[in-house]
Order: sequence, then structure tokens, then C-alpha cells
Amino acid sequence: MNNSAKDSLFIKALEGKKVDRPPVWIMRQAGRYLPDFMKLKNKFDFFTRCQTPELASEITLMPINQIGVDAAIIFSDILVIPQALGVHVEMKNNFGPYIENPIKNNRDIEKLDSNNIEEKLNYVFEAVKLTKKSMDPKIPLIGFAGSPWTILCYMVEGSGSKNFNVAKKFCFQFPELAHKLLKKITDVTTRYLTHKIDSGVDAVQIFDSWGGVLSHLDYQTFSFPYIKKICQSISKKTKVIIFPKGCWHSLSAYSQTEASGIGLDWTCSARNARYLTGNRLTLQGNFDPSRLFSSRKKIIKLTKEMLHEFGKERYIANLGHGILPNTPVENVKTFVNTIKENG
Repeated sequence: MNNSAKDSLFIKALEGKKVDRPPVWIMRQAGRYLPDFMKLKNKFDFFTRCQTPELASEITLMPINQIGVDAAIIFSDILVIPQALGVHVEMKNNFGPYIENPIKNNRDIEKLDSNNIEEKLNYVFEAVKLTKKSMDPKIPLIGFAGSPWTILCYMVEGSGSKNFNVAKKFCFQFPELAHKLLKKITDVTTRYLTHKIDSGVDAVQIFDSWGGVLSHLDYQTFSFPYIKKICQSISKKTKVIIFPKGCWHSLSAYSQTEASGIGLDWTCSARNARYLTGNRLTLQGNFDPSRLFSSRKKIIKLTKEMLHEFGKERYIANLGHGILPNTPVENVKTFVNTIKENG
């Protein structure tokens, strides 16, 4: 981490230090609500944008320059991990990720190639280096990965899903195979994030987007231990934020890990999160992304209420999940500016 970024509001908030106001950034902030992003989307397919460092860097910087957020997050995707393992992943328009040959048995797991991950994902590390050279050194750059459980969901289900019943069935019928796959994903993800940190990111976020489809007991079996292991491996090198969507039941457990921050969705109140974490973690969130379609007057009111509930200390303002396509840009600016003016 460079010294300038270390003095940023974002890093100070993660360290529990006093700040003048909470920092703000937005999950999926380099996304389809930005007109300039759509211009590139119409020219290049999704993974071309991810795998071309110059394009990934340009997209990463868009919300910094156009929205005024306090941190950048490298433009990439969580599914670069299965791609690097040899799984063919498509990103279909109006559908999302699609894997024609999902994991079904031990033979499929054995075929996964975890060699030369650093070389296979070098385009991400080059994008990180290029972005750090191009951006204001005072602005921190966040790297990220999906949690092992969330990656397993896509690798076994073969696509997105509301409940990932195919993935859950696989884990419950073949727990030994599930843990074998989770361990492999954990190892590769740890190496990937370590190299990302070495390339220049100032913090890391782990997205457990589908942790909420598991019961508390199953979460403690199939997700939490693997995220904890990644935290143990990389927390000495950088600050780690966990985003376990829908998993309020495990906030207390996460407060006992080496994580510095925890992302919250809009269903968990600031008061409950402070209580469950014992104020040992910096809280991040949790504005409902759909609320950015409200009137600007309503957005200002709700944002002020969120700031009041969370307070200024150990808090990073964000959404409760990724920003939605077609969100009005002016509404996003209203959200960010309200935090800057009232935090």
C-alpha cells in the first residue's frame, strides 16, 4: 500500500481511526448505469473488457472521475477463478454467466488445473498496475474475489439461480467432493488475491453473494471456514472486507476473524450489526440499491437517516449490494454528495 492511500478516509475507516466523515464507494460502481461504460460495452464483449488491462483500467477509473467516490475497485469478475481453472464460462446478454459443463463428479474436479494461476490471471494484475499508475495516489484501489462457496455455486449450478438448489444438492449428497472443490477454490483464490495485493491493491473484498441461500449450520460448514482461511492468509498483507450477503447470523463469527470490515445488506440494521460484531469490525453498507430509483429528495432523506444510524466511526457508506443497471446517474451523485456533505 502506498503512503498516500494509507492516509485516505477509506483505509482510516477500516483501521478504526478517526475520520472527518465516512468514506463512500459503491459495489459495481463501474457498471451499466454509466453512459461511458455502455459505449465500451457496445464495442467489446464482457470478458474482453476484463482481459484487456487498458479497458479494465479505463472502466475502473470512470466512477472516480464521474461520480466522485472515495475508492476505486478494479474492474473484473469473480468468475475469472473458474476460468483460470479451465472451466469455460460465457457471459450471455440478458442472462448472465453460463457454464455449459458444470462440475458433477470427482472426475470433473480432478480435471481442474490449478497450475500457473498467476500467469493465467496476469491480465488482472497488469490492470491493477496500470490503474495505480493512472489514478490519484491518494485514492485507494480495492481488489476482490468471490468466496469459495459462491464460486462453487456457479461451477456446480452452471448459471445464476435464485436458490442454487443444484449446488446445495451436490454439497449435501457428496460433502467430501464439495469440500475437495472448496479447498481447491480456496487455494487458488488465496494465491490470486496475494498476487493482486503484490500488484498494488490497497485492500481486498471477498464477495459471498450467495451465502444467504444456506442455513446458519450449513454456512458454518460450507462457507465461513474457507473465507476465514483466506483472511488468515492475506490479512497480514492488507485490509480485508467480507461481504456475506444475507448472513447476519454469522456477523459475530466474522468479528472473531482477521477481517477489518464487514459488508451489510439492507435487511440488517446498523444497531444489530454493531451489537453482533461487538464494534470490532468496520461496517459497510447498506443502502438498498433499488432506492436509488426514488426521488432525489427521498434519496437525501434516506441517506441522512442511514448516516445517523451508523455514525461516523468505523463506517464506510455503500449500497447493500451492487448498483442496478439503468440507475439514474444524477441519483447516484445525489447519494454520494449527501454522504460527503452530511457525514
